[in-house]
Amino acid sequence: MKKHLTIPLLIAFLLLVVILSSIRNTDLAASIDQKKPENILVQSDSEDLYSSLENTADKYSTLLKKYKKDAGEGSAIAQYNLGVMYEHGHGVLQNYKEAVRWYQKAADQEHAIAQYSLGMMYSRGNGVAQDFIEALKWHKKSAEHGYILAQYYWGVIYENGLGVTQDYLEAKKWYQKAAEQGHTLAQYNLGVLCLKGSGIAPDYIAALKWHRKAAAQGYVLAQHNLGVMYFRGDGVIQDYNEAAKWYRKAAAQGDLGAQSNLGIMYTKGLGVAQNYIEAVNWYRTAAEQGCIGAQHNLGVMYANGLGVDQDDLKAYMFFNISAANGSEAARESRNMMSEKLTAEQINEAQEMAQKWVEKYLP
Repeated sequence: MKKHLTIPLLIAFLLLVVILSSIRNTDLAASIDQKKPENILVQSDSEDLYSSLENTADKYSTLLKKYKKDAGEGSAIAQYNLGVMYEHGHGVLQNYKEAVRWYQKAADQEHAIAQYSLGMMYSRGNGVAQDFIEALKWHKKSAEHGYILAQYYWGVIYENGLGVTQDYLEAKKWYQKAAEQGHTLAQYNLGVLCLKGSGIAPDYIAALKWHRKAAAQGYVLAQHNLGVMYFRGDGVIQDYNEAAKWYRKAAAQGDLGAQSNLGIMYTKGLGVAQNYIEAVNWYRTAAEQGCIGAQHNLGVMYANGLGVDQDDLKAYMFFNISAANGSEAARESRNMMSEKLTAEQINEAQEMAQKWVEKYLP
C-alpha cells in the first residue's frame, strides 16, 4: 500500500515594484501624447478646420500650412506641433533635426510639453548628440511648469538616482505632483514608496490612498498590492473579503501573483467559500504563466487529491517544474514524492514535466 503524504502549500504573496517598467512606460506615454498633433491643440481654430476635411493627406497638408504660418508669428503651440509632425513623420518626411529645431523654439517660450519633448530628444540622441545633462535640464523645466509626464519622470529619476543623487523625498514630491494630476504610475509608485518607507517613514494611510487611486484606474499591480495589504493587514484592518476582491480584479487582468494568491484563498476558504476546484483553476492559470508558487501548489493539490483526482505522477511533475524554476520548497516536496514512486514512474513523471514545459513555457 502506498503511504499517503500531506504536503503543505507554498504561500508566497508578492509585493511587486516595477521601476524599470515605469521608465519604459514613460517613453511610451510620451509617444502616445505626441502621436496626433491635432489632439494637442487647445488655443487654435485648426481643430475645426481639421474636422471639416475628409482626406488624411489634405488634413496634414492644411495643418502644416497653418502651423508654419502661426509658428512664424511666434505661436509656441504651433511650433510644438510642427515638432511633433517632424518627429513622427505626420504629413512630412520624418526629420529629427527639424523636430528639435521647432521643439527648441517652443521650449524657449516656456511651452512645458515642448520642453519635455526636447528633453526626450536629447536623452535618445534623436536629431542631436545624445546629452543626458541637457535632457535633465529640459525635463526639469517641464516638470516645474507642471507637465505631468515630466513630473513623473523626475520621480523615477530621483527614486533611482539616474544622473542625480538618489533622493526619496524628492522622488515622493515629484510623484505626488503627477499623482495629483491623475498619473496612474505616479500614484502607484507613490503608494509603494509610502508603503515601503524607502528613505522615508512608512505612511500606510497614504499608501492605501494612492494604491486605491491607481487601482481605480485599472492598474493591475496596484490592485494586487491592495490584495496584499488587506490580506496581511498592512495599515488596514485585515479583511480577507477585501483581499479576495482586489486579487480577483488583478487576476482577471492576468496578474499571475494575484491568480496564485486567489488559489490559496480558495484552498483555505479565506474571504471566499472554500472551493478546491476553483483553487486548482487559478493555480493552473498562474502556473502556465510561470508562477513557481502556483506550480508547487498545483503539485500539492494532485498529491492530496484536492479539486483533482489524486495523482502522484502529476504531483511529482509540478514539483519538478517548480523546483527547476528555483523553489526550494518544491525541491523538498519532489524529494518526498520520489520516495513513493518507482524508478519507472519517476522517469515517466520527468518526461511529463518536459512535455508540459515545452507546451506552456517554451
